Amino acid sequence: MILLLLGLFLWVDAHLFKRLLPGPRAMLTQVLGDASKAVFAVILLGSVVLMVLGYSNAEIVPVYDPPSWGAHLNNLLMIFAIALFGLGSSKSRLRGKLRHPQLTGFITWGVAHLLVNGDLASIVLWGVLIVWAVVEMVLINAQTPRPAPFTGGSVKGDVRLLAITLVLYGIIAAIHTWLGYYPFPG
Repeated sequence: MILLLLGLFLWVDAHLFKRLLPGPRAMLTQVLGDASKAVFAVILLGSVVLMVLGYSNAEIVPVYDPPSWGAHLNNLLMIFAIALFGLGSSKSRLRGKLRHPQLTGFITWGVAHLLVNGDLASIVLWGVLIVWAVVEMVLINAQTPRPAPFTGGSVKGDVRLLAITLVLYGIIAAIHTWLGYYPFPG
């Protein structure tokens, strides 16, 4: 659990550094230039590795029994989560409807996983990530004026987003199956 907590700490700190300490972040960028982005990328990659290792090696401590219908809702929510992740970079007509599509997708991803995992490590992992995403949204909204909404987009962009979402969903389901976590009930 220590590796999981360390990974979460690094993830949250690296993401919130810019929002909570804009002066030191600007100074770091001034000193290192674009290399400062590489520093944070390495920290974030390390945080993900620590979270994966910590989560996969954590003792299973049951806290609640996930509902029997949770797997069905999880699968549906995961399609939405993937679509939301891609929405901010898409040419979909939906892009201008949501200010924080990736963070909303992150929250959706976390909630979906809490529907099928009732152990302590899952609650810590997904709970912290959900709280981080909400805090990130609040800080962005408080510090950054709302940009002009995206007005482009087309049906072709909607179809492309859906197709990419479904392909990625299939890949993620295949990876889960390969790792021994069959994502489909029955």
